[in-house]
Amino acid sequence: MEVVGFLCLAAAILAWGFLWVWDSWERMKSQEPAGVPGDGSRTLLVIAHPDDEAMFFAPTVLGLARLRHRLSLLCFSAGNYYNQGEVRKKELLQSCDVLGIPSSSIMIIDNRDFPDDPDVQWDTERVASILLQHIDANGINLVVTFDAGGVSGHCNHVALYAAVRTLHSEGKLPNGCSVLTLQSVNVLRKYISLLDLPFSLLHTRDVLFVLTSKEVARAKIIKPCLEDFDVRQILQNVINERTTPSSIVMGTQHQSFKT
Repeated sequence: MEVVGFLCLAAAILAWGFLWVWDSWERMKSQEPAGVPGDGSRTLLVIAHPDDEAMFFAPTVLGLARLRHRLSLLCFSAGNYYNQGEVRKKELLQSCDVLGIPSSSIMIIDNRDFPDDPDVQWDTERVASILLQHIDANGINLVVTFDAGGVSGHCNHVALYAAVRTLHSEGKLPNGCSVLTLQSVNVLRKYISLLDLPFSLLHTRDVLFVLTSKEVARAKIIKPCLEDFDVRQILQNVINERTTPSSIVMGTQHQSFKT
């Protein structure tokens, strides 16, 4: 009888935990994230390579589109590491069309200063200068990019964070311009998939984007635009993004700092 009682108690706790996680998940999808500018805000997604927008930021972009942000994108390379730069630029435009970023609001920088190369460290001051010009010229009030870990550790990703951090620390960002950085996580959390959901909901840092079922279906459309990548890499992890395929989940988590 004691064993039966213990199993019943364990089942009740598991059921409660499941319902709590599900309720939290559903509420997160319907809430407007705190700390994010409202309707009509001009938001700039800053990435290093074509496909970053889908592999790492799809939930964020779709979440911001849901909030009616005016989205634009600045990509610092053509992704020519395997001499496929022209193909990848076209894929980026197709991907952004699905995500809701108009082609007129996309800038791809393609020069020797910023090669797509994990062994080349981009000049922080040069990146910061170009980024600041783009922010000022377009009246941007929210910048979204990688954090210090670069999610995958790619040095080109990290260079973007270094540039944004430099602009912030030197007080060069326009007043009212906020920054969201995509949170990198450890290897364990990258691979436990949905088991990470309770931990993520309990430890949300600043901003959490969770996709609705319609947005998930929309993001899957990007697959034909990314011939070399599994669709699961677009919606890969709960709360944060990953760089290796495992399972389809729906969210991104960010940290923020403001001027």
